[in-house]
Amino acid sequence: MAHDDILVAEELVKSYGGVRALDGASIRLRGGEVHALVGENGAGKSTLVRILSGTLGADGGTVRAAKDARIAVVSQELSLFPDLTVRENLFPQHPPLRLGLLDRGAMDRAARPVLAELGLDVDPRTELGELPLADQQLTEIARALLRRPKLLILDEPTSALPAAAVDRLERVLRTLTDRGIAVLYVTHFLDEVMRFAQRVTVLRDGLVALAGVERAEVDVPELVSAMLGGRPEQPPRRARSLAADRPPPVVLSQVDVDGRLTDVTFTVRAGEVVGVAGLQGAGHLDALAVVCGRTTVSGGRVDVGGRGLPRSLRDAVRAGVAFVPSDRKRYGLMVDRTVWENTTAVSWLALGRGGIAPARSELVRRTAELTERLRLRGGPYDLVARLSGGNQQKVVFAKWLATEPKIVVLDDPTRGVDVGVRAEMHRIVGELAAGGAAVLIASTDLAELTEVCDRVLVFVRGRVTEEVRGERLTEHGLAVAMQRPEVAASD
Repeated sequence: MAHDDILVAEELVKSYGGVRALDGASIRLRGGEVHALVGENGAGKSTLVRILSGTLGADGGTVRAAKDARIAVVSQELSLFPDLTVRENLFPQHPPLRLGLLDRGAMDRAARPVLAELGLDVDPRTELGELPLADQQLTEIARALLRRPKLLILDEPTSALPAAAVDRLERVLRTLTDRGIAVLYVTHFLDEVMRFAQRVTVLRDGLVALAGVERAEVDVPELVSAMLGGRPEQPPRRARSLAADRPPPVVLSQVDVDGRLTDVTFTVRAGEVVGVAGLQGAGHLDALAVVCGRTTVSGGRVDVGGRGLPRSLRDAVRAGVAFVPSDRKRYGLMVDRTVWENTTAVSWLALGRGGIAPARSELVRRTAELTERLRLRGGPYDLVARLSGGNQQKVVFAKWLATEPKIVVLDDPTRGVDVGVRAEMHRIVGELAAGGAAVLIASTDLAELTEVCDRVLVFVRGRVTEEVRGERLTEHGLAVAMQRPEVAASD
Protein backbone atom coordinates (compact mmCIF):
# COMPACT_ATOMS: atom_id res chain seq x y z
CA MET A 1 0.00 0.00 0.00
CA ALA A 2 1.38 3.36 -0.97
CA HIS A 3 2.42 5.93 1.63
CA ASP A 4 2.80 9.71 1.43
CA ASP A 5 4.55 11.64 -1.30
CA ILE A 6 8.34 11.41 -1.01
CA LEU A 7 9.12 13.77 -3.89
CA VAL A 8 7.03 15.97 -6.19
CA ALA A 9 8.56 17.67 -9.23
CA GLU A 10 6.46 20.13 -11.23
CA GLU A 11 6.95 21.82 -14.60
CA LEU A 12 10.68 21.11 -14.86
CA VAL A 13 12.48 22.83 -17.71
CA LYS A 14 16.06 22.21 -18.81
CA SER A 15 17.87 23.27 -21.99
CA TYR A 16 21.31 22.46 -23.34
CA GLY A 17 22.26 25.21 -25.74
CA GLY A 18 19.34 25.48 -28.12
CA VAL A 19 17.97 22.02 -27.33
CA ARG A 20 15.24 21.71 -24.70
CA ALA A 21 15.72 18.38 -22.90
CA LEU A 22 12.77 18.91 -20.53
CA ASP A 23 9.81 21.08 -21.36
CA GLY A 24 7.53 21.24 -18.34
CA ALA A 25 7.93 17.67 -17.04
CA SER A 26 6.27 16.68 -13.77
CA ILE A 27 6.37 13.52 -11.65
CA ARG A 28 5.07 12.47 -8.21
CA LEU A 29 6.87 9.68 -6.30
CA ARG A 30 5.20 7.98 -3.35
CA GLY A 31 6.59 5.81 -0.60
CA GLY A 32 5.95 2.09 -0.91
CA GLU A 33 5.61 2.20 -4.72
CA VAL A 34 7.69 1.32 -7.74
CA HIS A 35 7.19 4.14 -10.25
CA ALA A 36 8.50 3.31 -13.73
CA LEU A 37 9.97 6.00 -15.98
CA VAL A 38 10.15 5.11 -19.68
CA GLY A 39 10.78 6.83 -22.98
CA GLU A 40 12.89 6.60 -26.10
CA ASN A 41 16.56 7.58 -26.17
CA GLY A 42 16.69 11.36 -25.94
CA ALA A 43 13.25 11.65 -24.35
CA GLY A 44 14.70 13.39 -21.27
CA LYS A 45 14.89 10.54 -18.75
CA SER A 46 18.54 11.03 -17.80
CA THR A 47 18.09 14.78 -17.41
CA LEU A 48 15.06 14.26 -15.17
CA VAL A 49 16.94 11.73 -13.01
CA ARG A 50 19.89 14.09 -12.59
CA ILE A 51 17.59 16.93 -11.50
CA LEU A 52 15.69 14.73 -9.05
CA SER A 53 18.93 13.43 -7.55
CA GLY A 54 20.32 16.96 -7.16
CA THR A 55 23.30 16.58 -9.50
CA LEU A 56 21.84 19.00 -12.06
CA GLY A 57 19.94 22.23 -11.66
CA ALA A 58 16.73 22.93 -13.56
CA ASP A 59 16.17 26.10 -15.57
CA GLY A 60 12.60 26.25 -14.32
CA GLY A 61 10.05 24.40 -12.22
CA THR A 62 10.11 23.10 -8.65
CA VAL A 63 11.22 19.99 -6.77
CA ARG A 64 9.72 19.42 -3.32
CA ALA A 65 10.93 16.53 -1.20
CA ALA A 66 9.67 15.18 2.12
CA LYS A 67 11.63 16.08 5.22
CA ASP A 68 14.94 14.18 5.43
CA ALA A 69 14.14 12.49 2.13
CA ARG A 70 17.56 11.08 1.34
CA ILE A 71 17.91 10.07 -2.31
CA ALA A 72 20.21 7.30 -3.58
CA VAL A 73 20.92 6.47 -7.22
CA VAL A 74 22.09 3.14 -8.67
CA SER A 75 23.28 3.90 -12.18
CA GLN A 76 23.34 1.62 -15.19
CA GLU A 77 27.15 1.74 -15.18
CA LEU A 78 28.24 0.34 -11.85
CA SER A 79 30.42 2.68 -9.80
CA LEU A 80 32.16 -0.05 -7.85
CA PHE A 81 35.80 -1.09 -7.45
CA PRO A 82 36.33 -4.72 -8.51
CA ASP A 83 39.78 -4.94 -6.86
CA LEU A 84 38.37 -4.01 -3.44
CA THR A 85 36.34 -6.21 -1.10
CA VAL A 86 32.57 -6.12 -0.77
CA ARG A 87 33.04 -4.44 2.62
CA GLU A 88 35.28 -1.73 1.17
CA ASN A 89 32.81 -1.08 -1.65
CA LEU A 90 29.93 -0.72 0.79
CA PHE A 91 31.72 2.01 2.73
CA PRO A 92 33.68 4.02 0.14
CA GLN A 93 33.33 7.25 2.13
CA HIS A 94 33.17 7.97 5.86
CA PRO A 95 33.57 4.37 7.06
CA PRO A 96 33.14 3.75 10.82
CA LEU A 97 36.35 4.29 12.76
CA ARG A 98 37.66 3.13 16.10
CA LEU A 99 40.67 4.83 17.63
CA GLY A 100 41.34 6.39 14.25
CA LEU A 101 41.37 3.04 12.44
CA LEU A 102 38.79 1.29 10.27
CA ASP A 103 36.27 -0.52 12.45
CA ARG A 104 35.72 -3.60 10.28
CA GLY A 105 33.50 -5.20 12.88
CA ALA A 106 31.13 -2.22 12.85
CA MET A 107 31.17 -2.26 9.06
CA ASP A 108 30.19 -5.93 8.96
CA ARG A 109 27.49 -5.48 11.61
CA ALA A 110 25.94 -2.68 9.54
CA ALA A 111 26.28 -4.51 6.23
CA ARG A 112 25.10 -8.03 7.08
CA PRO A 113 21.39 -7.26 7.70
CA VAL A 114 21.21 -5.21 4.50
CA LEU A 115 22.92 -7.94 2.47
CA ALA A 116 20.59 -10.54 4.00
CA GLU A 117 17.55 -8.42 3.21
CA LEU A 118 18.63 -8.37 -0.45
CA GLY A 119 19.28 -12.11 -0.46
CA LEU A 120 23.00 -11.55 -1.07
CA ASP A 121 24.83 -14.31 0.81
CA VAL A 122 28.47 -13.26 0.48
CA ASP A 123 31.38 -12.81 2.84
CA PRO A 124 32.08 -9.05 3.14
CA ARG A 125 35.78 -9.88 2.81
CA THR A 126 35.27 -11.28 -0.71
CA GLU A 127 36.89 -9.33 -3.52
CA LEU A 128 34.05 -7.78 -5.51
CA GLY A 129 35.46 -8.78 -8.92
CA GLU A 130 35.03 -12.44 -7.95
CA LEU A 131 31.24 -12.06 -7.79
CA PRO A 132 28.92 -12.48 -10.77
CA LEU A 133 27.50 -9.30 -12.29
CA ALA A 134 24.10 -9.79 -10.65
CA ASP A 135 25.70 -9.91 -7.19
CA GLN A 136 27.79 -6.84 -7.99
CA GLN A 137 24.59 -5.00 -8.88
CA LEU A 138 22.99 -6.02 -5.59
CA THR A 139 26.14 -4.85 -3.80
CA GLU A 140 25.63 -1.41 -5.30
CA ILE A 141 21.99 -1.45 -4.18
CA ALA A 142 23.13 -2.47 -0.70
CA ARG A 143 25.57 0.44 -0.63
CA ALA A 144 22.71 2.78 -1.52
CA LEU A 145 20.47 1.30 1.19
CA LEU A 146 23.15 1.82 3.85
CA ARG A 147 22.46 5.53 3.36
CA ARG A 148 18.87 4.82 4.50
CA PRO A 149 17.20 6.56 1.54
CA LYS A 150 13.54 7.32 1.25
CA LEU A 151 13.86 7.41 -2.56
CA LEU A 152 15.95 4.91 -4.52
CA ILE A 153 16.48 5.57 -8.23
CA LEU A 154 17.37 2.47 -10.27
CA ASP A 155 18.63 3.43 -13.74
CA GLU A 156 18.40 0.50 -16.20
CA PRO A 157 19.14 -2.05 -13.45
CA THR A 158 18.58 -5.18 -15.58
CA SER A 159 20.19 -4.21 -18.91
CA ALA A 160 23.05 -6.70 -18.40
CA LEU A 161 21.40 -9.25 -16.08
CA PRO A 162 20.26 -12.80 -16.87
CA ALA A 163 16.62 -13.77 -16.35
CA ALA A 164 17.26 -15.44 -12.97
CA ALA A 165 18.78 -12.21 -11.63
CA VAL A 166 15.73 -10.26 -12.83
CA ASP A 167 13.54 -12.60 -10.80
CA ARG A 168 15.67 -11.90 -7.74
CA LEU A 169 15.42 -8.15 -8.35
CA GLU A 170 11.63 -8.46 -8.25
CA ARG A 171 11.88 -9.86 -4.74
CA VAL A 172 14.27 -7.07 -3.77
CA LEU A 173 11.83 -4.44 -5.03
CA ARG A 174 9.08 -5.96 -2.96
CA THR A 175 11.32 -5.78 0.11
CA LEU A 176 12.12 -2.12 -0.54
CA THR A 177 8.52 -1.04 -1.02
CA ASP A 178 7.46 -2.99 2.09
CA ARG A 179 9.88 -0.71 3.98
CA GLY A 180 8.06 2.33 2.56
CA ILE A 181 10.86 3.31 0.17
CA ALA A 182 9.86 5.02 -3.07
CA VAL A 183 11.56 3.43 -6.10
CA LEU A 184 11.95 5.25 -9.41
CA TYR A 185 12.59 2.47 -11.93
CA VAL A 186 14.09 3.75 -15.21
CA THR A 187 14.00 1.10 -17.93
CA HIS A 188 13.59 0.28 -21.61
CA PHE A 189 12.02 -3.10 -20.81
CA LEU A 190 8.26 -2.58 -20.84
CA ASP A 191 7.60 -6.17 -19.76
CA GLU A 192 9.41 -5.25 -16.51
CA VAL A 193 7.19 -2.17 -16.17
CA MET A 194 4.11 -4.38 -16.36
CA ARG A 195 5.66 -6.83 -13.89
CA PHE A 196 7.23 -4.56 -11.26
CA ALA A 197 5.64 -1.11 -11.26
CA GLN A 198 2.52 0.27 -9.61
CA ARG A 199 2.64 3.47 -11.68
CA VAL A 200 4.31 4.56 -14.90
CA THR A 201 5.30 7.90 -16.41
CA VAL A 202 6.21 8.17 -20.10
CA LEU A 203 8.45 10.96 -21.41
CA ARG A 204 8.49 11.97 -25.09
CA ASP A 205 10.67 14.80 -26.40
CA GLY A 206 10.99 16.32 -22.92
CA LEU A 207 7.24 16.27 -22.31
CA VAL A 208 5.16 13.95 -20.15
CA ALA A 209 3.07 11.79 -22.48
CA LEU A 210 1.57 9.70 -19.65
CA ALA A 211 1.69 11.02 -16.09
CA GLY A 212 1.81 8.49 -13.26
CA VAL A 213 -0.92 6.23 -14.61
CA GLU A 214 -1.77 3.03 -12.78
CA ARG A 215 0.05 0.15 -14.41
CA ALA A 216 -3.17 -1.87 -14.48
CA GLU A 217 -4.77 0.79 -16.69
CA VAL A 218 -2.31 0.47 -19.61
CA ASP A 219 -0.79 -2.27 -21.74
CA VAL A 220 2.48 -2.50 -23.69
CA PRO A 221 1.08 -1.27 -27.05
CA GLU A 222 -0.38 1.80 -25.29
CA LEU A 223 2.97 2.54 -23.67
CA VAL A 224 4.70 2.21 -27.04
CA SER A 225 2.19 4.58 -28.61
CA ALA A 226 2.81 7.11 -25.83
CA MET A 227 6.57 6.84 -26.36
CA LEU A 228 6.39 7.26 -30.14
CA GLY A 229 3.55 9.76 -30.40
CA GLY A 230 1.71 10.39 -33.65
CA ARG A 231 4.63 10.23 -36.06
CA PRO A 232 3.53 9.05 -39.50
CA GLU A 233 4.45 5.48 -40.33
CA GLN A 234 6.54 4.63 -43.38
CA PRO A 235 4.69 2.94 -46.24
CA PRO A 236 5.60 -0.72 -46.85
CA ARG A 237 8.82 -1.14 -48.83
CA ARG A 238 8.88 -2.88 -52.17
CA ALA A 239 10.87 -6.11 -52.17
CA ARG A 240 14.28 -5.88 -53.82
CA SER A 241 15.52 -8.18 -56.54
CA LEU A 242 17.60 -10.79 -54.73
CA ALA A 243 20.26 -13.12 -56.08
CA ALA A 244 18.36 -16.31 -55.23
CA ASP A 245 20.59 -18.41 -57.48
CA ARG A 246 23.69 -17.76 -55.33
CA PRO A 247 24.48 -18.96 -51.80
CA PRO A 248 23.66 -16.25 -49.26
CA PRO A 249 26.78 -14.30 -48.20
CA VAL A 250 25.77 -14.46 -44.51
CA VAL A 251 24.57 -17.63 -42.81
CA LEU A 252 24.20 -18.16 -39.06
CA SER A 253 22.75 -21.50 -37.97
CA GLN A 254 21.96 -22.27 -34.30
CA VAL A 255 24.73 -19.96 -33.15
CA ASP A 256 25.53 -19.62 -29.46
CA VAL A 257 27.75 -17.01 -27.80
CA ASP A 258 28.20 -17.71 -24.10
CA GLY A 259 25.94 -15.45 -22.06
CA ARG A 260 24.84 -13.38 -25.06
CA LEU A 261 23.33 -15.42 -27.93
CA THR A 262 21.30 -18.63 -27.91
CA ASP A 263 20.32 -20.68 -30.98
CA VAL A 264 20.45 -17.72 -33.40
CA THR A 265 19.63 -18.61 -37.01
CA PHE A 266 19.30 -16.26 -39.98
CA THR A 267 20.59 -15.58 -43.48
CA VAL A 268 21.20 -12.43 -45.51
CA ARG A 269 21.11 -12.69 -49.31
CA ALA A 270 22.97 -10.62 -51.85
CA GLY A 271 21.00 -7.47 -52.64
CA GLU A 272 19.09 -7.53 -49.36
CA VAL A 273 19.05 -5.02 -46.48
CA VAL A 274 18.31 -6.78 -43.19
CA GLY A 275 17.98 -4.92 -39.91
CA VAL A 276 18.64 -6.22 -36.42
CA ALA A 277 16.83 -4.61 -33.51
CA GLY A 278 16.57 -5.04 -29.77
CA LEU A 279 16.80 -3.30 -26.45
CA GLN A 280 20.18 -2.78 -24.86
CA GLY A 281 21.88 -6.13 -24.27
CA ALA A 282 19.32 -8.03 -26.38
CA GLY A 283 22.03 -9.65 -28.50
CA HIS A 284 21.53 -7.95 -31.87
CA LEU A 285 24.89 -6.18 -31.70
CA ASP A 286 26.54 -9.47 -30.72
CA ALA A 287 25.16 -10.98 -33.93
CA LEU A 288 26.86 -8.21 -35.92
CA ALA A 289 30.07 -8.91 -33.99
CA VAL A 290 29.93 -12.57 -35.06
CA VAL A 291 29.69 -11.60 -38.72
CA CYS A 292 32.62 -9.19 -38.29
CA GLY A 293 34.83 -11.71 -36.51
CA ARG A 294 34.84 -9.61 -33.34
CA THR A 295 33.47 -12.21 -30.90
CA THR A 296 33.96 -15.90 -30.08
CA VAL A 297 31.25 -18.39 -31.02
CA SER A 298 30.61 -21.26 -28.61
CA GLY A 299 28.31 -23.28 -30.85
CA GLY A 300 26.54 -23.47 -34.20
CA ARG A 301 27.64 -22.78 -37.77
CA VAL A 302 28.70 -19.48 -39.34
CA ASP A 303 29.52 -18.85 -42.98
CA VAL A 304 30.53 -15.35 -44.04
CA GLY A 305 31.40 -14.71 -47.68
CA GLY A 306 31.77 -18.44 -48.36
CA ARG A 307 34.81 -18.63 -46.06
CA GLY A 308 33.26 -20.03 -42.90
CA LEU A 309 33.60 -18.32 -39.50
CA PRO A 310 35.80 -15.21 -39.48
CA ARG A 311 38.27 -15.40 -36.59
CA SER A 312 39.07 -11.69 -36.54
CA LEU A 313 38.04 -8.41 -38.14
CA ARG A 314 40.96 -8.77 -40.56
CA ASP A 315 39.73 -12.26 -41.49
CA ALA A 316 36.23 -10.84 -42.04
CA VAL A 317 37.57 -8.03 -44.23
CA ARG A 318 39.32 -10.61 -46.40
CA ALA A 319 35.96 -12.41 -46.73
CA GLY A 320 34.49 -9.20 -48.16
CA VAL A 321 33.03 -7.63 -45.00
CA ALA A 322 32.90 -3.87 -44.50
CA PHE A 323 32.18 -2.66 -40.96
CA VAL A 324 30.95 0.88 -40.23
CA PRO A 325 30.97 1.30 -36.41
CA SER A 326 28.76 3.57 -34.34
CA ASP A 327 31.74 5.29 -32.69
CA ARG A 328 33.44 6.68 -35.79
CA LYS A 329 36.09 8.66 -33.94
CA ARG A 330 37.22 5.76 -31.77
CA TYR A 331 37.04 2.91 -34.29
CA GLY A 332 36.38 4.29 -37.74
CA LEU A 333 38.81 7.16 -38.33
CA MET A 334 42.33 8.46 -37.95
CA VAL A 335 41.23 12.02 -37.22
CA ASP A 336 44.76 13.42 -37.31
CA ARG A 337 45.30 12.14 -40.87
CA THR A 338 44.05 13.32 -44.25
CA VAL A 339 40.94 12.16 -46.06
CA TRP A 340 42.96 10.17 -48.61
CA GLU A 341 44.95 8.39 -45.90
CA ASN A 342 41.72 7.34 -44.21
CA THR A 343 39.86 6.24 -47.32
CA THR A 344 42.71 4.03 -48.55
CA ALA A 345 43.69 2.57 -45.19
CA VAL A 346 41.81 -0.72 -45.55
CA SER A 347 41.93 -1.31 -49.31
CA TRP A 348 45.66 -0.61 -49.54
CA LEU A 349 47.17 -1.38 -46.13
CA ALA A 350 44.95 -4.32 -45.11
CA LEU A 351 44.07 -5.84 -48.48
CA GLY A 352 47.15 -4.79 -50.43
CA ARG A 353 45.23 -3.51 -53.41
CA GLY A 354 47.35 -1.35 -55.69
CA GLY A 355 50.59 -3.12 -54.89
CA ILE A 356 53.20 -2.75 -52.18
CA ALA A 357 53.87 0.92 -52.81
CA PRO A 358 51.18 2.55 -54.97
CA ALA A 359 51.75 6.11 -56.09
CA ARG A 360 50.20 8.71 -53.83
CA SER A 361 48.60 10.31 -56.87
CA GLU A 362 46.71 7.07 -57.56
CA LEU A 363 45.45 6.84 -53.99
CA VAL A 364 44.37 10.47 -54.08
CA ARG A 365 42.60 9.90 -57.40
CA ARG A 366 40.62 6.99 -55.96
CA THR A 367 39.74 9.08 -52.93
CA ALA A 368 38.49 11.92 -55.14
CA GLU A 369 36.18 9.50 -56.98
CA LEU A 370 34.72 8.23 -53.72
CA THR A 371 34.28 11.65 -52.15
CA GLU A 372 32.48 12.84 -55.27
CA ARG A 373 30.20 9.82 -55.18
CA LEU A 374 29.43 10.51 -51.52
CA ARG A 375 29.11 14.29 -52.03
CA LEU A 376 31.67 14.87 -49.31
CA ARG A 377 32.47 18.49 -48.53
CA GLY A 378 36.22 18.30 -48.32
CA GLY A 379 39.17 17.41 -50.49
CA PRO A 380 41.55 14.41 -50.34
CA TYR A 381 44.24 16.45 -48.57
CA ASP A 382 41.94 17.90 -45.85
CA LEU A 383 42.50 16.73 -42.29
CA VAL A 384 39.59 14.60 -41.08
CA ALA A 385 39.59 16.43 -37.74
CA ARG A 386 38.54 19.62 -39.52
CA LEU A 387 35.48 18.07 -41.19
CA SER A 388 31.95 18.19 -39.81
CA GLY A 389 30.54 15.10 -38.12
CA GLY A 390 28.46 14.23 -41.15
CA ASN A 391 31.41 14.48 -43.48
CA GLN A 392 33.55 12.42 -41.12
CA GLN A 393 30.92 9.70 -41.34
CA LYS A 394 31.12 9.90 -45.13
CA VAL A 395 34.86 9.31 -44.89
CA VAL A 396 34.15 6.11 -42.93
CA PHE A 397 31.78 5.00 -45.70
CA ALA A 398 34.36 5.91 -48.35
CA LYS A 399 37.02 3.82 -46.61
CA TRP A 400 34.86 0.73 -46.79
CA LEU A 401 33.42 1.39 -50.24
CA ALA A 402 37.00 1.37 -51.49
CA THR A 403 37.20 -2.33 -50.54
CA GLU A 404 34.29 -3.19 -52.90
CA PRO A 405 32.60 -5.22 -50.14
CA LYS A 406 30.26 -8.18 -50.57
CA ILE A 407 28.83 -7.73 -47.08
CA VAL A 408 28.23 -4.39 -45.38
CA VAL A 409 27.67 -4.27 -41.60
CA LEU A 410 26.39 -0.94 -40.27
CA ASP A 411 26.09 -0.10 -36.56
CA ASP A 412 24.06 3.11 -36.09
CA PRO A 413 25.45 4.57 -39.34
CA THR A 414 23.66 7.94 -39.09
CA ARG A 415 24.08 8.63 -35.37
CA GLY A 416 24.85 12.29 -34.79
CA VAL A 417 24.42 13.47 -38.39
CA ASP A 418 21.89 15.93 -39.76
CA VAL A 419 18.82 15.11 -41.81
CA GLY A 420 20.53 15.82 -45.13
CA VAL A 421 23.49 13.54 -44.44
CA ARG A 422 21.12 10.88 -43.13
CA ALA A 423 19.22 10.88 -46.42
CA GLU A 424 22.50 10.57 -48.34
CA MET A 425 23.60 7.64 -46.16
CA HIS A 426 20.32 5.90 -46.90
CA ARG A 427 20.84 6.51 -50.61
CA ILE A 428 24.25 4.85 -50.37
CA VAL A 429 22.78 1.85 -48.52
CA GLY A 430 20.27 1.45 -51.32
CA GLU A 431 23.02 1.65 -53.95
CA LEU A 432 25.09 -0.97 -52.15
CA ALA A 433 22.16 -3.38 -52.09
CA ALA A 434 21.31 -2.64 -55.72
CA GLY A 435 24.94 -3.47 -56.56
CA GLY A 436 24.59 -6.91 -55.01
CA ALA A 437 25.95 -6.39 -51.50
CA ALA A 438 24.30 -8.03 -48.51
CA VAL A 439 23.63 -5.32 -45.91
CA LEU A 440 23.16 -5.84 -42.15
CA ILE A 441 22.19 -2.76 -40.14
CA ALA A 442 21.54 -1.99 -36.48
CA SER A 443 20.13 1.35 -35.42
CA THR A 444 18.84 2.94 -32.26
CA ASP A 445 16.49 4.91 -34.54
CA LEU A 446 13.57 2.63 -35.37
CA ALA A 447 12.44 4.98 -38.13
CA GLU A 448 15.75 4.36 -39.88
CA LEU A 449 15.16 0.62 -39.88
CA THR A 450 11.69 1.05 -41.37
CA GLU A 451 13.08 3.33 -44.09
CA VAL A 452 15.98 1.21 -45.37
CA CYS A 453 15.33 -2.44 -44.44
CA ASP A 454 13.54 -5.18 -46.34
CA ARG A 455 13.00 -7.01 -43.06
CA VAL A 456 14.11 -6.69 -39.44
CA LEU A 457 15.14 -9.46 -37.06
CA VAL A 458 14.07 -8.67 -33.49
CA PHE A 459 16.25 -9.95 -30.64
CA VAL A 460 15.06 -10.42 -27.06
CA ARG A 461 17.46 -11.70 -24.39
CA GLY A 462 19.88 -13.26 -26.88
CA ARG A 463 17.35 -14.92 -29.20
CA VAL A 464 15.71 -13.98 -32.48
CA THR A 465 12.06 -13.79 -31.44
CA GLU A 466 10.46 -12.30 -34.52
CA GLU A 467 11.02 -11.29 -38.13
CA VAL A 468 9.15 -8.11 -39.07
CA ARG A 469 8.51 -7.24 -42.70
CA GLY A 470 5.92 -5.80 -45.09
CA GLU A 471 3.03 -3.84 -43.62
CA ARG A 472 4.13 -4.72 -40.09
CA LEU A 473 7.51 -3.03 -40.58
CA THR A 474 6.68 0.21 -38.77
CA GLU A 475 8.16 1.98 -35.76
CA HIS A 476 5.22 0.90 -33.64
CA GLY A 477 5.42 -2.68 -34.87
CA LEU A 478 9.14 -2.90 -34.11
CA ALA A 479 8.84 -1.28 -30.70
CA VAL A 480 6.11 -3.70 -29.65
CA ALA A 481 8.05 -6.71 -30.99
CA MET A 482 11.16 -5.67 -29.06
CA GLN A 483 9.21 -5.84 -25.81
CA ARG A 484 7.84 -9.36 -26.23
CA PRO A 485 9.56 -11.78 -23.87
CA GLU A 486 8.51 -14.98 -25.60
CA VAL A 487 10.43 -16.69 -28.39
CA ALA A 488 7.98 -16.66 -31.25
CA ALA A 489 9.66 -16.54 -34.60
CA SER A 490 12.02 -18.17 -37.01
CA ASP A 491 14.25 -17.15 -39.88
